[in-house]
Amino acid sequence: MPRCAVLDDYQGVALGLADWSRVEVTSFREHFATQDDLVTAVHDHEIVVIMRERTPFTAELFSRLPNLRLLVTSGMRNASVDLDAARAQGVTVCGTGSGSTAPTELTWALILGLTRHLVPEAHALREGGPWQSTVGADLHGATLGLLGLGKIGSQMARIGQAFGMNVLAWSRNLTQERADGLGVRLAAGLDALMTDSDVLSVHVVLSDRTRGIIGERELSLMRPSAYLVNTSRAAIVDQAALVAALKAGRIAGAGLDVFETEPLPHGHELRTLPNVLATPHLGYVTWGNYGTYYREAVEDIEAFLDGSPVRVLS
Repeated sequence: MPRCAVLDDYQGVALGLADWSRVEVTSFREHFATQDDLVTAVHDHEIVVIMRERTPFTAELFSRLPNLRLLVTSGMRNASVDLDAARAQGVTVCGTGSGSTAPTELTWALILGLTRHLVPEAHALREGGPWQSTVGADLHGATLGLLGLGKIGSQMARIGQAFGMNVLAWSRNLTQERADGLGVRLAAGLDALMTDSDVLSVHVVLSDRTRGIIGERELSLMRPSAYLVNTSRAAIVDQAALVAALKAGRIAGAGLDVFETEPLPHGHELRTLPNVLATPHLGYVTWGNYGTYYREAVEDIEAFLDGSPVRVLS
């Protein structure tokens, strides 16, 4: 029976969400801190299942896993997997379905938490602190800026409109027709989006074109009362510039679910800044998404074992 490793099963739920009976499966709940530790753990496994970008599969890692024959990633896109290296090593890479509603909902949780100061107020109530110490920002009548108007961005737009917000969007590929179809105002450019947004939410895919697209100059265009929310990918926003802007109070705050290094190291400034509401990359972490990921991962494994792989990425 083929050996299968399920990596980064943080909550320990993978084995209960699908029928793994055709493989000898081992679930690893702890993230491997070093590549050496990872290689030692999975060296003898023919199949590895990974969750999003939690564990990157580089050319070097593929070369150190000569027994690997199938890599399954949740979702149909994973920038942390070197598909060319997989192909060269003779490793089949398959994906799974993934829903966009969960990250949309988490983004709104961050927006509401930030603008109404829910964490410090709830903390104060629980710990016997002051009864009301902050004043929340109004969403109704404010401008929601969306960097990207794809699947998640379009859902964000509809929810923003339901809150009575004015919705503004921009990306390099966004057309007037697309914006008009969603009742969204197309910004004249990135600078206009940064300047005019009360809440700026990031929803573009990380690529060479979007890496660092929001840097020190762009952050300086934001209003001191504005909030930035990023549930897409950390590298879209220059992290050093963001920390500097937050520490100087040049923006009101940030809601973050993604980080350049995950898990975020202990002692990192983003763990402690008072104007940051941060979550540990929970955007896709729901029962619905997990059920799809692991059920379809097993389908991928069974199809591969039967000689007819499905949802093949490489």
